[in-house]
Amino acid sequence: MKYRLDKTGRRLSALGFGCMRFPRKMGKCDVAETEKLVMRAIEQGVNYFDTAYIYPGSEAALGEILEKNGVRDKVYIATKLPHYLIRSAEAMEKIFREELERLRTDHIDYYLLHMLTDVPTWHRLKEMGIEDWIREKKAAGLIGQIGFSYHGNSTMFCSLLDEYDWDFTMIQYNYMDEHSQAGRRGLERAAEKGIPVMIMEPLRGGRLVSHLPRTATELFASHSRSFSPAQWAFRWLWDQKDVTVVLSGMNTMEMLEDNLQTADSAEVGDLSEEDQALLKQVVAAIGANMKVGCTGCGYCMPCPKNVDIPGTFSAYNRRYSEGRFASLKDYFMCTALRKDPTSASQCIGCGKCEKHCPQAIPIREKLAEATRELEILPYRAAKALVSRFAKF
Repeated sequence: MKYRLDKTGRRLSALGFGCMRFPRKMGKCDVAETEKLVMRAIEQGVNYFDTAYIYPGSEAALGEILEKNGVRDKVYIATKLPHYLIRSAEAMEKIFREELERLRTDHIDYYLLHMLTDVPTWHRLKEMGIEDWIREKKAAGLIGQIGFSYHGNSTMFCSLLDEYDWDFTMIQYNYMDEHSQAGRRGLERAAEKGIPVMIMEPLRGGRLVSHLPRTATELFASHSRSFSPAQWAFRWLWDQKDVTVVLSGMNTMEMLEDNLQTADSAEVGDLSEEDQALLKQVVAAIGANMKVGCTGCGYCMPCPKNVDIPGTFSAYNRRYSEGRFASLKDYFMCTALRKDPTSASQCIGCGKCEKHCPQAIPIREKLAEATRELEILPYRAAKALVSRFAKF
């Protein structure tokens, strides 16, 4: 395992374990399967585990596994304060104490403000006394490092960097988002200020692996280096010295082993000009087919009318990368084969979703487009049959 340094000189594994997508069974976190993955990762040198208050069952599962195996002191825990759920310092304290209890620990190594959106939001938190609260927690050893996770444009990200003496930050960054979101500009600005950067969505929610257009897949296959799409995506990130930790939501042993192997061999400056040129061609190929730049983060949910927004956009994009049949099948399964349908046509245009979308997608407009493309006669007929005869 390769390691990179944080602001204090602490060695962090280049590959971090993203805990949002732990294996699930019967709708709940499968602790037994998760334990196998977590322990294998620790054995191979992974020491950074990222979870959050709002990830269902994640903090509790991680805490149980670390305590059971006596390995709390071998890892660094990162979790997050859902500032959008709090209205007072008392609420901050309540959630923080609950997180300590879930994680079965007496301190959080890396604590983030979850999805800090803009400077006015930070000012609202300051008015609640968050700076004093952070200072007290750090002085008491309850919080090691303080940072924030971010979705949004680079200008606002850079402004937030200047608002406080942050210890680290976390951004969405991958070869498709090089110049969107915080982007390379934000990454380099953080590096100038000596702020370590943790990377989320390195595979864009898996879309840089499982939903590539055929032309992109062919480009990878034709290159002299026999890397898989996932390996290319990770290597592009680890090629950059300003990247500290790359998180991956690994929920199968195969995925974990592949990422461990890549992390063990990737180096800064390893990619050649030819390699970089290939990735630019892949970006162009993907961009030519995508209709919606959705990463499936789910911040737009829940919809008041029960529309499955990420599922709809996934199927809509698939229409242009894998063909109409694949997209209709995907859309039918994710919207019609449910007790309560989640079709895009149920959208009433309230706009609630757009206020929370990290990608600033015009969701209402794109849902209308998806409705026209996907809810064609075969879909409507099949949905009517399901509604009439299926027993849930």
